[in-house]
Order: sequence, then C-alpha cells, then structure tokens
Amino acid sequence: MGKKQRGKHPPQRPQKHRFPHQDSSDDALPSSAYSLPSKSEEEEEEVDEEGPPLNDDRSIASPKGDISYLQKFFLTYVGGRFPLHFQEDFCGTALLSTEWLRSDPRRTAIGFDLDVEALNWCIENNLNKVVSDGYSRFSLFHGNVLRPSEAHLVKYKPEITLENLTLNDNNAGSNNSNDQECPISSVDTKEGILKRECSYPARDIVCAFNYSCCCLQSRKDLVVYFRHALDVLSKRGGIFVMDLYGGVSSERKLRLQRRFPGFLYFWEQEDFDIVNRTTRISLHFNIGKNRTIRHAFSYNWRLWSLPEIKECLEEAGFQSVHFWIRVMPDTDTEGDSRNTERYYASEDVKYEEHTFFQQADAWNAYIVGVANVS
Repeated sequence: MGKKQRGKHPPQRPQKHRFPHQDSSDDALPSSAYSLPSKSEEEEEEVDEEGPPLNDDRSIASPKGDISYLQKFFLTYVGGRFPLHFQEDFCGTALLSTEWLRSDPRRTAIGFDLDVEALNWCIENNLNKVVSDGYSRFSLFHGNVLRPSEAHLVKYKPEITLENLTLNDNNAGSNNSNDQECPISSVDTKEGILKRECSYPARDIVCAFNYSCCCLQSRKDLVVYFRHALDVLSKRGGIFVMDLYGGVSSERKLRLQRRFPGFLYFWEQEDFDIVNRTTRISLHFNIGKNRTIRHAFSYNWRLWSLPEIKECLEEAGFQSVHFWIRVMPDTDTEGDSRNTERYYASEDVKYEEHTFFQQADAWNAYIVGVANVS
C-alpha cells in the first residue's frame, strides 16, 4: 500500500495499519527509520494478530533520545531558560509530543499533520499515557505545513471532531510578558461551530523528524516551510531541528532489516534519480510468524543535501545553522544490493557537531537552525 496523495498537498504521513505495541521507552538513541538496532533489541515475542492496525511509530521514533538532544541543542545555542513550548510538525501519531508532555508538567506541545487518522490514533492511544492535565497542554492541528493558517484544530474532548479553527503562524511569541502570543480563533459560523478564542505560547523548539522535509521536493516549498517554522519561534530565541540521512549507500538500491520485539522491519530503497535527487522508500513488516505486509508505507522523497538545507534555512531567516552527525554501520554487502542485511549500531556512538565531515557509507544528521538570539 502506498502513501495516499491529497490533491496538491505535499505528502506528510501515510494512513496505514498500526502496530499493537508502541512504547519506545527503551530506545537508547534517537534517529529515524534508517537507524539500526543494538543487539539488546533482538528479542522475540508473540504478537496479537487481532490487535490494533499497524503504525510506524516504533520503527522510526526514539522519543526520549530525541528530546534529550533537543534540550541539549536549545541550551547550547539559546540558553538562559529551560525549553517548555514545543511544536512537532509532520507529527503523525505525535509520539514525540506526548513524551515531551510527560517529561515536565510545565511543558506544552502542538502537533501538526495532514493525516487526521494518525492524529485520532494519537488521541486514542498515545495521549492517554500522559498525566491527566496533558489534554490541557496539548493541541493537534490537521493541515498542510505549507499553509498553517488553514489548519483545523482537532477537538478531542468530549469527542473527536474537527473544529474549524485557524492556526495563525504570525506574530509568534511566548506566554511571557516580553513576547506576543500566537492566537487561534474560529471563523466559520455557517456550520454552527461555536466561536471561541485561545492562544498558544511561542515555541521554544519546532521539529520535523523522520526525514519529513524530504517530502517537500521543491526548494521554494522548503523555504516557505522554514519561514513558517521561524514565524512561530519565540522572540527570546528558539530553534528549528530536522533530521536527514545520507552517505554513499543512500544513493543506490538497498534493503536493510531491523528487529523489534514482535516484528521485523525492512527499509528498502527501490531507486535513486541522480538528476533530481529523488528516491522511493518502502517499509515492509513481518509480524509474528505468519503475517507479512509489503509496502506498508511508501514515500517518494527528494534527498536534500546538507548544504542545500543550510542555504534554505538561511534564506528563510535563521541566524545560524549547525550540523550534528552520527556515522551509521557500513551497509556494504560485497556489491549485492539485493541482499537483506542486519546491522548493529553501538549505543556508545553519539551525534557530534561538525563543520567538516568526510563522506561515509551511511550517516544520520540533526540540522539545527537558530533564530532570534541576540
């Protein structure tokens, strides 16, 4: 099953099946789909075949590790206060946002995604893991990241509906008196929707993980998105963080395997166009002993380079851009890209900041854009 396209909207997250288990509390390192397991993850267990539908959370997200790095980046490049207000773009089931809320009772989060099914899954299955006041500190928006002012707030109490509210991404600020607020107000009365107004503190951190910016295939769209992210950051300083993968192996056919308790996950690079730097990625799953799901998730991406991302962030208005890179295990299988190989990533390998980095077979990177720092 491939990713559904919605008119001219850029793809963000797929509407697919979901896995029965989603607790990623044991993940030792952040990263996304391309990250590889430590041997401690190689444990098998029975899976309930009648469980909830498949979701890619566990195969692409390591929320505690990501949050640890997000805090480190904020304190390194902004400092002066602890980051409290967070926005997760392309959030899917918003696993990272819910972990953010659990990490500190003062924290707020906003999730943003084009897939309302994934947002509803978050409400029904992830948000209930947060303490009771988590609902009051969390807002989910259904919409296109390129047109955030047209997004709708997902209403989840007392029931899940879409409320025609508008996310205003201009005049961003903080709930601190030194900053302005980001207002949200309803405008549609024809459908009998109750008008109300609320406001959100300006974000300390905005992120776009799981290589989601690769869904934006034109430079124009990428710069537009970065400007929207910049607009909602606090005037007292904030950061935008995205991830990217690369290396020699990212530009050829490749099939990698990762094992989780209860299922096997396969990352397949089916092709790579060197003229347009576009690639097709498919994720396949073996669940339990008898169930195989091929092409559970498929993505058509543009694999941006680090210099391209830096130039676009600077054009959008970010003051500085920093690269934190981690080398991944070598994927060379003696020239036979048809083989499916298993690799183990050492838990001791961390992301480090680099201004120069020699090309490798495979690497992951956090890209940090810093704004409003005097």
